[in-house]
Amino acid sequence: MRLLAVAVLAPLFVLVAAGGTRFGLWSYETGHDVLTMRIGVVLATMAALAALALVVAALRRRASPGVAALAVIVSALTLGGLWWHMTRTASGPPDDISTDLAEVPGFGPLGARRGRSGPAETGGAEACPGAVPAMTQVAPQTAAWALQESGFSLQGSVTVARAAGTHRGFWFGTAHDAVIRIRPGRTDIRVAARDGHPHAGEACRLVTEISARLRSLE
Repeated sequence: MRLLAVAVLAPLFVLVAAGGTRFGLWSYETGHDVLTMRIGVVLATMAALAALALVVAALRRRASPGVAALAVIVSALTLGGLWWHMTRTASGPPDDISTDLAEVPGFGPLGARRGRSGPAETGGAEACPGAVPAMTQVAPQTAAWALQESGFSLQGSVTVARAAGTHRGFWFGTAHDAVIRIRPGRTDIRVAARDGHPHAGEACRLVTEISARLRSLE
């Protein structure tokens, strides 16, 4: 049972690390970079070794095959999930995506809340194919609807020229801000992480979702 406890410890530790980050018990750097991607990976490797030891013990009839199978499944999912997350994070597009790179929409009043720790570069359609403007002047209520349907909470007033919102990630509570700029004949979107860390293309996913909703009404 001790080996099974080692195998189960890793996913529980990662869940605590993510939950603590989301609810503000520690910073993203601590919860994600240190607890999850360093200590969590070490624990997941130990879990895989514990699962292997249980398999050997089961083959020698010193442990239950069911317990060994459970340990293998849990450790494989944990180590595989962390590896998948690291791969996505390393290869994802920039976490600042705009449908207009010639005149990138500003965040307006949200700028003060964002500070200066956002992503270093802004990408467009070449990095995120879904970053497409709506070639129409959408109504303000449509812009607000697109943000809310994409999981954003509205920030500030919605006007005839713009709407803005903030999205909180499920696992670590990371913040992504969005602005929809409305002009005659064209509506542009920009989504950017509030920090400078990579988030596996989350900005691209969100801007694509907003864009698809706006363009569905063209």
